[in-house]
Amino acid sequence: MPLRSLLLAPLAVLILGLASPALAANAGFTVVQAADPQGGAPITVGVWYPTDAPARPMPLGIADQVAAPGAPLVGDHLPLIVMSHGNGGFFGGHADTAQALAEAGFVVAALTHTGDNYADQSRATDMANRPRQLSAVIDYMLKASPMHGAIDADRVGAFGFSSGGFTVLVAAGAEPDLSTVAPHCKAHPDFFDCKLTAAHPPSAEAMKAAWTHDARIKAVVSAAPAMGYSFSKAGLAKVSVPLQLWRAEDDQILPDPFYASAVRANLPKAPDWHVVPGAGHFDFLTPCNDKGRATAAAICASAPGFDRAAFHKDFDAKVVGFFKANLAVKP
Repeated sequence: MPLRSLLLAPLAVLILGLASPALAANAGFTVVQAADPQGGAPITVGVWYPTDAPARPMPLGIADQVAAPGAPLVGDHLPLIVMSHGNGGFFGGHADTAQALAEAGFVVAALTHTGDNYADQSRATDMANRPRQLSAVIDYMLKASPMHGAIDADRVGAFGFSSGGFTVLVAAGAEPDLSTVAPHCKAHPDFFDCKLTAAHPPSAEAMKAAWTHDARIKAVVSAAPAMGYSFSKAGLAKVSVPLQLWRAEDDQILPDPFYASAVRANLPKAPDWHVVPGAGHFDFLTPCNDKGRATAAAICASAPGFDRAAFHKDFDAKVVGFFKANLAVKP
């Protein structure tokens, strides 16, 4: 079903399923629009959720998923996971992980960051805008979404990749030091983030913006977090929630030791730490379909011998297991 049609799917269909006693085994899927409290354009959010309706293969961007579009939601007191994509991405960048979480009993809300997505880079380096938007999506899901009555506000987790990995750390209490960006990029002008900053210099307002923290977030998964070097021990001191932290062994976009390893070294307590042998930066994205491999090789291609699909089976299982353990989800 086209995304435009999903946006027009009757919201009542979702609500009618809330009281269903059946055991959900599949992932429902819909797309909603969350209001931006600062009055900007609405935030587009892909939502996956438990359903007992039949699921079917369907394309989503340059990848595929198995889901039931517009199906009734099943369950109540469900935990919520909010997802933040990397620079230039969109809500579907981690569709397989979202699907796995929904099949395990989670509601997953993945936003497309306005100003930092595949179609709009106007605020690509306005990093404070990202956790603010993430918090706005939590507000929407808990208070205004058609499924808000089925979500447990005390069980909220956050997942992020790359710039999204930075986003969820800040949302969980981290305070980056943006004065570290200039010296880092002077030393490493060829790094992807430094080229991005040079192409899209942050405004003076963005450099001074307050960071948004959200105490409703009780557990975090951060994969290949951007700007890890900007977090000192003091800057990470207030990150007290359980944290699963991932690094790709052969990350050419955010090379070691300046990003995930820097975060790990400065955390107040050891995270659930994973290094993926042979993986590149984009291997954390959902495996691509044939169209994606043909048209977006830069993010779809893996190193020879690395099986992204096989890795994601393990990755998704570990992410689901982490959130189950730390958000008190029954087996």
